[in-house]
Amino acid sequence: MSTPAFASSADLSEKTISFTEIGRDLYAFTAEGDPNTGVIIGDDCVMIVDAQATPRLADMVIERVRTVTDKPIRHVVLSHYHAVRVLGASAYKAETVTMSEMARAMVVERGQEDWDSEFGRFPRLFAGHESIPGLTWPTHTFSERMTVYLGKRRVDLMHLGRAHTAGDIVAYVPDENVMFTGDIVEYRSACYCGDAHFNDWPGTLDAIRAWNVDAIAPGRGDALTGKGAVETALDSTEHFLRSTFEPVARIASRGGSLKEAFEASRAVCDPLFKDYAIYEHCLPFNVARAYDEARGVDTPRIWTAERDREVWAALQG
Repeated sequence: MSTPAFASSADLSEKTISFTEIGRDLYAFTAEGDPNTGVIIGDDCVMIVDAQATPRLADMVIERVRTVTDKPIRHVVLSHYHAVRVLGASAYKAETVTMSEMARAMVVERGQEDWDSEFGRFPRLFAGHESIPGLTWPTHTFSERMTVYLGKRRVDLMHLGRAHTAGDIVAYVPDENVMFTGDIVEYRSACYCGDAHFNDWPGTLDAIRAWNVDAIAPGRGDALTGKGAVETALDSTEHFLRSTFEPVARIASRGGSLKEAFEASRAVCDPLFKDYAIYEHCLPFNVARAYDEARGVDTPRIWTAERDREVWAALQG
């Protein structure tokens, strides 16, 4: 019996790109639920936040950057280690590539497996994959906080807690009170939780709330300007997480099966989130991780291409 195709394998249509200014010389490159990229223009150079999955996709970001500035791109910041965020980094020819120490450790531990896994799940996002030179390694890492100056413009890079992964960071631009959150925050897109820490993630959202920012570039979905829009995105992200985890935890606590947990989560989440981007793709991976965490597995198990197929087939069959 053949393995059912991943939901994302049928997602082959090109997405409409938006390049939205969310503060003075701050931009969000978004594409209808595909991974977003942030652009921070300083006095003398540009910083990119999240690099896209391939150099070919990164070139599309560079094209938009060149419509608003000719300053050199000197810095790439990676919010976490996932392949769709980092493997396009070489296109920017940046002097520095920065991620958290934990994110680098995750590249060591599971970077190649994640690449192989995501490549199998999302063929459209890896168009031009032959141009990827290899795993992306940072030139700089930090534990909790690091400040970078783009001339006089200050950018604070911060690890605010575990969430989408153990190594997530945000980039905060104080002169405009704007934050680039990576996949800690999504807007009308499913959260991918295969490497998540469900019980920590709401607290990390609260840490973002405490900054009371005026705009956010989320990991997926539209750029969010205005405190009301920011709060809506934070609330909806938390609602998604709790709606996914709580029914799974109830099943796991009484010794129920992963298949039962999947059906329970689906019963809650389908009416709420079925129209969200990448919802069908994420759900099996989200339930598998929630099931593990509810049973006391703190460190997410590594997703290999083989494990992807096994879990997907078991839950879809």
